[in-house]
Amino acid sequence: KEKLEKLNFQREQMGPVNLRAKLEEEEISKSINELELEKNDLFQAIEKLRVAINKINHEGKNRLVEAFEKVNKNFSDLFTKLFEGGEAKLELIRSDDPLQTGLEIFARPPGKKLSTISLLSGGEKTLTAIALIFSIFLTNPSPICILDEVDAALDDLNVEKFCKILAELKNATKTKFLIITHHKFTMASIDRVYGVT
Repeated sequence: KEKLEKLNFQREQMGPVNLRAKLEEEEISKSINELELEKNDLFQAIEKLRVAINKINHEGKNRLVEAFEKVNKNFSDLFTKLFEGGEAKLELIRSDDPLQTGLEIFARPPGKKLSTISLLSGGEKTLTAIALIFSIFLTNPSPICILDEVDAALDDLNVEKFCKILAELKNATKTKFLIITHHKFTMASIDRVYGVT
């Protein structure tokens, strides 16, 4: 009798019996299973995303290196033509990763030492910049190219070189060049002149 009373007391201490406990357990189990599925889907999506990012980075590096090599070759060739000698090159600096690197321009006009573009004279900088712009342009030429007073800082001799390169590019790429200029030699070397006042 004492044992029975003790057990009854312990049962009463536990509180009333929850008749919905089984149903609640099923609902919570179902909810946990749904969350597990969502978690697994999320982990799979993260993994797919990581694979895609790595693939894009790999493809981006390959394309960048390929484009860089083309631009560097074009730059070297155009620089030599514009300066009638000398040499120029582009170098990736500050990182082994092409996607994180900087770019340095090295140029050596005839009779000078190889140096960065900042040490060149104004006309030399302009011709070097023209060579670089056209070397980028040659990797993927567009049907139309607008040049706004790119010959303004050049003397007559260098304007003549610029016009010669422009004619070569026009014939090689079939691009229509629209040039804004005040230079008479440039105006004389092009197909059509439109005066704007």
